[in-house]
Amino acid sequence: MDRHQQMTIFDAVATEQGLAAASRTLGVSEATVSRSLAALEKRLGTRLLARSTRGVTLTESGRLFASDCARLLRAADEADASANGLHVEPRGLLTLVTPLLFGDQLLIPAILDYLDAWPGIELSVVYQDRFPHLHEEGVDVAVLVGALPDAYMVARKVGTVRQMVCASPAYLERHGAPSTPSDVAAHSLVLCSASHRLLEWRFQREGSLRSVALKPNLRCTTQVGVIGAAINGAGLASCLGYEIHAHLLAGRLRVVLEGFEPDPVPVHLVYREGRRASARVRSFVDFAVERMRQHPVLQH
Repeated sequence: MDRHQQMTIFDAVATEQGLAAASRTLGVSEATVSRSLAALEKRLGTRLLARSTRGVTLTESGRLFASDCARLLRAADEADASANGLHVEPRGLLTLVTPLLFGDQLLIPAILDYLDAWPGIELSVVYQDRFPHLHEEGVDVAVLVGALPDAYMVARKVGTVRQMVCASPAYLERHGAPSTPSDVAAHSLVLCSASHRLLEWRFQREGSLRSVALKPNLRCTTQVGVIGAAINGAGLASCLGYEIHAHLLAGRLRVVLEGFEPDPVPVHLVYREGRRASARVRSFVDFAVERMRQHPVLQH
C-alpha cells in the first residue's frame, strides 16, 4: 500500500473519528482501514491513534500528522485539477452553526453575499449558543465566541469582542450609574439562565481580574430576553459587543463601568479539514472572515 493511500485512509479516520465511519466514507472494508493504519504507524515508528472500547482518538503525534495529511492531500488534489485544466468550484450543502445574535448581526449579511458569489452552494444555518461537536453532528463550520478549547482545532480568528455591562438610560437616570464593580450589588440585575455569565461577572483593573457574585432580580432563558428587559429598564445586564451594537447606536442602552471591562473575547470560525468539504468550506471561511473583519464591533 503506497504512502498516498495510507495518508488518505488516515485522513478519513481522523476526519470521521472512527474506523467504521472511515471505511464507509472511503468504500473499503474496515479490515483494510485497520491494516493501513498498522502499516502507517509501523513505517512512521509512532502511535497515531489511541484505541479503547469507545473507539479511537488521536495521539499528539496523530493530531500533528492529521493536519499535515489534510494539507498535503488537498495540495495534491489541487495540483491534479491544475494539471487537467479544471476549475474547482465550491458546490453542495454547507452546514453552519452560530450563536443567534452573532449570526443575526454579523454573519447573515456575509452569508447572503457569499450565496450570490457562489450559486452552486446551499447553506443550512443552525442557531444555537452551544458549540457543536463538528464531526458527530455533521457541522462544516461553527462560530466560537470564546477561547479555543483545543489548540489543534482548525480555526480562523475573526477578531475580538468587548464584554460590557449596560442598562437603559431611563434606568440609569432613576438609579444612577455604578462607578465601581462593588456598586453592582446595589442594582437590579438581569441575567441569562443559559449563560456561563450567570453566577458572576468579571471585571479588570490594572491587569488584575476580580469576580463579583450576583443576585439577579430577573432571569431570562435567552440573551435576547435579557437585552429586551434591560432596554425596558429592568436593570444592569452583561452583554457582548455584537449583541447590543445596534441598541447602543440607537441610544436604547448605555455602557457602564467601561474602565473595568475584562479582556475582549476572541471570535473564531472553526471548521472541519476533511478533503471532501475543503472547497466549499475554505471558500466560505475565507469570504466570511474578510467580510466580518470589516464590522466595527470586532476588534483586531
